[in-house]
Amino acid sequence: MVFQDVNWIRGQGNKLCPVLRKHVLAWYRPTRYMPCFISNPLKTVKQRWYKIPVIVQLDKNLIGSLSVKSLAESSGCSIKRNLPLIYSFSSEVNSKSLQKLLENKAVKKIWYDGEVRALLDVASRSVEADVLWDLGYTGRGVGIAVLDTGIYNHPDLSERLIGFKDFIKNQENTYDDNGHGTHVAGCAAASGSMSGNQFKGLAPGANLIGVKVLNNVGSGSLSTVIQGVQWCIYNKERFQIKILNLSLGSQAYQSYQDDPVCQAVEKAWEAGIVVCAAAGNSGPEPRTIGSPGHDPVIITVGAINDNNTADPDDDTVASFSSRGPTIDGLIKPDVTAPGVNIVALRSPGSFIDKKNKETRVDGWHTTLSGTSMATPVCAGLIAQLLEMDETLSPDELKKLLMETARNLEGFGQNDQGAGIVNGKTASHSL
Repeated sequence: MVFQDVNWIRGQGNKLCPVLRKHVLAWYRPTRYMPCFISNPLKTVKQRWYKIPVIVQLDKNLIGSLSVKSLAESSGCSIKRNLPLIYSFSSEVNSKSLQKLLENKAVKKIWYDGEVRALLDVASRSVEADVLWDLGYTGRGVGIAVLDTGIYNHPDLSERLIGFKDFIKNQENTYDDNGHGTHVAGCAAASGSMSGNQFKGLAPGANLIGVKVLNNVGSGSLSTVIQGVQWCIYNKERFQIKILNLSLGSQAYQSYQDDPVCQAVEKAWEAGIVVCAAAGNSGPEPRTIGSPGHDPVIITVGAINDNNTADPDDDTVASFSSRGPTIDGLIKPDVTAPGVNIVALRSPGSFIDKKNKETRVDGWHTTLSGTSMATPVCAGLIAQLLEMDETLSPDELKKLLMETARNLEGFGQNDQGAGIVNGKTASHSL
């Protein structure tokens, strides 16, 4: 390998992820046992015609008036997918277009766009919930209220979808015209019956209560969310609601002390209901924890990428997972759980199902990412722990999860909180 050939790679190495760097250097590596007069032209062909899938992240402070499309075109590549959530787009690049991207000051980071899929069976093993399954704890009898877009009557939830309240259309029969709530419910409590137990939630014995506070496009109002929390408190005994899952949120514009939704969830906490809220998907910038996740009383859950393995050494905090400190200067999230490319339940014909056909795994399952997925993973584990000891208070459960979480090296408290929730260590501490 001629070092002059790769100076542009070394000079911008901080922008390249290690996996991408490895792929790029392969363009310049001579073929073994091949004479130079053949190897050199072959390298040229590879650099021009062999394209690598990448994700290009832009610096929002430097992009200015230049559009993402014009930036991509000026670099000689086309946009495959727009990823505005993380100020990014995906593309396929050759050597020339990659070099132009790296030299552009508005480009912040470029990753290799490899295939990643964290199935629920892997997610469950990542937090060692399977240890509790082996002991017979599946969250049996514990009620998990899912405040979301509704829940589709999926076969994996058969006979355990015991309650439904619709604050959007006032329908009596359970439904989910968006699909988000069904996926969330599956992350927590899918039985795995339609996948041979492959895509089983952490608490396959728990009961579910669907509380529809968001419409078909996943939007709602603060007052509707407060209505939903209030309904759960009033119906706590009727449905044995022990856990409130809030895979939703809004930007935190004010202190939790002045936030109406925070006041509502604290009332639920005082009533003995464990509240799990998503940290948000506005990372990796600091001070991006949303509401009501910025409330110090409840459990705020961030997302990790377990890279589709149960090996803890390759776990990282997901780039999109919101970071602390909160608007009040408090450390958040409290804990993290798997939330990248999670396969869970599908609501056929829903908004997400129609708009994201490429995420369908089969007739009953689909793939989504976000702290929305990490939150019910945590809620499912809590249901298992409550089956083990139903006397645990919300404060005791939060303390237990944080004291037994597994710390991720290289990440601070405002990235991961206490770390990744762990069913094995938590159960041993009871």
